[in-house]
Amino acid sequence: MSDVVTTRANDGSTVEFIYKDPMQGGVKDCYWTTDKSAVVAFYRNKLDYAGKDRIEKLVGQYRDGIFNQTGGSYWKDVFCWPEKIVEHDGRTGIVVPAYDKRFFFEADPLKGTEKDGKWFASAKNFNRFVPPSERGELRTFLRICLQLSRGVRRLHAAGLAHSDLSYRNCLIDPKSGSACIIDIDGLVVPGLFPPDVLGTPDFIAPEVVSSFALKDRSKRVLPSRSTDLHALAVLIYLYFLHRHPLRGDKIYSADPEIQEQMEMGEKALFVENPNDRSNRPKVKPEDSRCLPWIDLDKIPYETTGPYLKALFNQAFIDGLHNPFARPSAADWEDALLKTSDLMLPCDGSSCPKRWFVYDNKTRPSCPYCGKRYEKPLPVLDFYITRDGASFRPENRRAMVWSGQGVYKWHIDRAVVPNEKLSASEGKRLGYFVFHNSRWSLVNEGMPDLFDITNDKPIPPGGHIALTNGLRLRLAAGNTGRVANVQIANV
Repeated sequence: MSDVVTTRANDGSTVEFIYKDPMQGGVKDCYWTTDKSAVVAFYRNKLDYAGKDRIEKLVGQYRDGIFNQTGGSYWKDVFCWPEKIVEHDGRTGIVVPAYDKRFFFEADPLKGTEKDGKWFASAKNFNRFVPPSERGELRTFLRICLQLSRGVRRLHAAGLAHSDLSYRNCLIDPKSGSACIIDIDGLVVPGLFPPDVLGTPDFIAPEVVSSFALKDRSKRVLPSRSTDLHALAVLIYLYFLHRHPLRGDKIYSADPEIQEQMEMGEKALFVENPNDRSNRPKVKPEDSRCLPWIDLDKIPYETTGPYLKALFNQAFIDGLHNPFARPSAADWEDALLKTSDLMLPCDGSSCPKRWFVYDNKTRPSCPYCGKRYEKPLPVLDFYITRDGASFRPENRRAMVWSGQGVYKWHIDRAVVPNEKLSASEGKRLGYFVFHNSRWSLVNEGMPDLFDITNDKPIPPGGHIALTNGLRLRLAAGNTGRVANVQIANV
C-alpha cells in the first residue's frame, strides 16, 4: 500500500501507519496503525521545546512511574496513555493505544459511535438516544465513578493534573462498568507544564470561569488539581443523576454570555442546596423526555445514599467557591466503596436502574420504579474491637442480598479493594443465601468467623442463620471487623 508509512519511534521500535484520511481532533490529526491496535496522532502545529519536553516525560518518566509500579497493570484499562513518540514529514506525533471495543455502541441508533460521557450525562440524550440494552444499571455507573476516582487519585499522587476532565475526555461503558480517561497528552505538571486549555463548559471550576474576564492574564486562575476535583464531582453527580448540579432556573442576565459567567462562575449555586433553593429547576411540559431525572422531588440527590450526599454537599456547597474544601479523589473512592455495600437489587420489571441505595427505612422502596423490597432485610453494621470485649461503631454497613459475596475487604479493614489488591485478597470468602424464608451466611474461606452471641465458631464449609441482634466476628486481629445483624423489616 502506497499510503503505509514505516517509521521508528523514540524507543527504537518500528511503527507502521496508514497516512491518509485522518481523524481530526482539536489539535491533532490521527491515523490508524496497520494492525489497528493503536493510533498515531500528529500535532498540526510544530511543538515548542516545552511541548516536546512534556510528551517525552509522559511516555517516559510519568508512564514508568504509573505503569511499572505495584498495581501498574490496573491502569492500562483506566488510562489511554501515550506509549511512544514518532517524527514524520516534519511533524511530531504520539502513538496511543486504540480504544477497547466496549467503548463503542453496539446497537442502533448509535452503533459505532464512541461512548463518551455526554450520552449518559444528559437526561435527554440518555432517554432518547441510548439503546436500552446499553444503559447499564446503577451498580455499573457506580463502578464507572469508582474507576474515574481512582484514576484522578493516581494522577494527583504523581503530581499531575488532567486540566480538562469532562465527559468528552472520559469514555464509559455502563454495560460492564468500565471507564477510560483519554487525552492524556495535555496533562498539567504544576510549575513545569501549564495547561493547554481552560477546560470544557459544564466542568470548568467557578474560580476559573470567574477569572475569564480579567484583563490582567497573570491573575487568571488556571486548571490544576483542585479544578480536577470540581470536574470529578460534576461527573459523579451527572452519572448518578443524569442532570447538572449547577444548571438551574436562576436568571442573572438576558445576555447568554453573562448568564454563563454568573451561573457557572461567580454566582454558581448548587441546584439542591438545602439552604438556598433559588436555583432549583422546575419541571416544564417540554421536559417530558428528561423525566424522571430532572425532577428533583422524584429523584433527589439523597437517593445516592448518605456517603455520596455528604460529599456532594462538600463539593457543591462548602467547596464550590473554596477549592481547598473540595473532597479529594480518595474521598470519593472511599464513599463509593461504602455506597456499593448499601445497594439492593430491585426486581421491578420496568426498573431503569435495577439497583438502588438503601435509605435506612424499615420498608424500603426503589426510588426509580416504586417497587417495594419484600424480603426480610438483614443489615450488617460494622464494629471495631481491639480486646474482643468493647466495640466501637465504624460508620459502615452492608446490605444482604441473595448471592452477595463476602470478601477480604469486608472482614478486614486493613484491606482496600484498589489497584494493589492481590489475587488471593480478591477471592470470595463467603456468600449470603435466602432459603426457607430465612437468610444464612455460608462460610467458604473465613478461618476466624465466630458467633459471639452464642460463643461458637463457624468453620469454613459451615453456615449460620442471620437473626436479629446476632453479633459475628468476621476476622481476628486489630483490623478484623465485627458485624452486628439487624433485620430491618421485622
